[in-house]
Amino acid sequence: MPKHYRPAGKKKEGNAAKYVTRSQAVKGLQVTLPLFRKMCIWKGIFPRDPKKKIKGNHQTYYHTKDISFLHHDPLVDIHRDIRAQDKKIKKAYSKKNKPRAVRLEEHKPTYNLDRLIIERYPRFIDALGDLDDCLTMVHLFAALPTLQNEKVEVKHIHSCRRLSHEWQAYISRTHKLRKTFISVKGIYYQADVDGQKITWIAPHSIQQVLTEDVDFNVMLTFLEYYETLLAFVNFKLYHSINVKYPPMLDPRLEALAADLYALSRYIASRSKEQDNHELASQVDESQLTLAQLQHQLAPSEPGALMHLIEEAETVDEADEETKECRSLFKDTKFFLGREVPREPLLFVITAFGGTISWEGDGAPFEESDPSITHQIVDRPTQNHMFLSRAYIQPQWVFDSVNARIILPTEDYVVGRVPPPHLSPFVDNEAEGYIPDYAQKIKQLQDAARIMPVPEVGNEHQDNTQNIVLDGVADRIEANKAAEMKKKMSAGQKQFHDELKMEVEGVSPATGTIKNVKVTTDPDESDKEQISEHPDMSEMTMSRRKRGLYESIRINKERKKAKVDVIESRKRNIKESQK
Repeated sequence: MPKHYRPAGKKKEGNAAKYVTRSQAVKGLQVTLPLFRKMCIWKGIFPRDPKKKIKGNHQTYYHTKDISFLHHDPLVDIHRDIRAQDKKIKKAYSKKNKPRAVRLEEHKPTYNLDRLIIERYPRFIDALGDLDDCLTMVHLFAALPTLQNEKVEVKHIHSCRRLSHEWQAYISRTHKLRKTFISVKGIYYQADVDGQKITWIAPHSIQQVLTEDVDFNVMLTFLEYYETLLAFVNFKLYHSINVKYPPMLDPRLEALAADLYALSRYIASRSKEQDNHELASQVDESQLTLAQLQHQLAPSEPGALMHLIEEAETVDEADEETKECRSLFKDTKFFLGREVPREPLLFVITAFGGTISWEGDGAPFEESDPSITHQIVDRPTQNHMFLSRAYIQPQWVFDSVNARIILPTEDYVVGRVPPPHLSPFVDNEAEGYIPDYAQKIKQLQDAARIMPVPEVGNEHQDNTQNIVLDGVADRIEANKAAEMKKKMSAGQKQFHDELKMEVEGVSPATGTIKNVKVTTDPDESDKEQISEHPDMSEMTMSRRKRGLYESIRINKERKKAKVDVIESRKRNIKESQK
């Protein structure tokens, strides 16, 4: 009798009933393989790996219940109708009946994915949690060239550019951006929206080339779904700040390729109008309430409720982190050179409260504006320079954003090699190695917390940096003095212990006192006792805990080896520079 023999009439049981192969699913749905792939991507159905593969290891398996959901999906029926309509159109063209073919194309069935978004994300917070890949792919296609003969249609590229600019305009307006990092792949961004950490990558502003080893059919299927998802998210976010969606842009700025700046202006104007309208309505309601309550008060208290009108202001519901990000570049004005990428810096600077302009049409202010505090350039020589502003490289903006303080500009002067660009996504303490520049930034942050830094202006910038550096130097000297005092107290304690033993008649030459290491850490003696008998401690462990302890030990050794390699490289670099 075969191993998987099932008598006639008996139902399937076990994995044979729970899973079906891809060929069985395609045959049961009566659809083509590309349409099956497309439906699985849209519905979120992915292959499974059963423990017992009934049809062999070379097959792809799906849950039977997932495939049964596809049987009743309206999109399958719509695509069947589209396929039938395509056959009619092809037949009409083959019979040279062009009017009928044009008429059939005009009445071709269409579909949208709105129902799938509501079905897969019943809560808005679920959609935000699944937005990382969506934003990365939308920003990727937004950077592609708009060529008619390429594999990607121009309408998809324009749609991705519009959606990405709308998302960036919302993030910069609400000051939700938290981290940035420039890498070889692109620029990493992380935003905090409704408590969800959303991280995405935007490619660099260079000409992209479409390669032949990428399956654009699968990517376009994902893109079609992500466009719908991001449109829903933008709609919800814009209505949360009382802004109409989709926004109406200034055609002059749109023609000048300043879409992000136009969106920022639109959101700011609409938010201001809405705030004024709400403020007026609150004042009217407060006056009405005042009139009603004053009618009930004693005549000797005519103005007891006047504070209702004075306090009729919009409530600031921003958290502390948002307030800190909003005020980082509050009193600074930036001007961008022609060689500097405009969109990333426009997005980052406005998200942290700064004002920005550039060279060309549609700019908010000219280069000769005397209120400009920083000019971002990336050329070693300049035609003319203003003494009232600082000329810096673009990296200064990203490092200041990650550090949440205004860093000194001496290290970022044009023509000088800037400091290392550290990633804010790496926990240096967990890695076991803290770079020198990270330690310097930490000292500047501590100094800024102890002694608040005054506002950065045209005439106060140098004084501010000198104050910060003086505070850092004082703090370092205080730390060194505390460490020296600690060592002296430990030596004095050891000396007194030796004198006490000599008085009691015990010679310290036996090694009982001299070889004991005086430590300030109370747990160090316990660690030494455990290290003397490592085998005894491991013998009392279970096999599972012993394996976990061994993996932790190996992981620490690997981290230590990595740190040793970095330290040796740093020493070699310092020796070569001498």
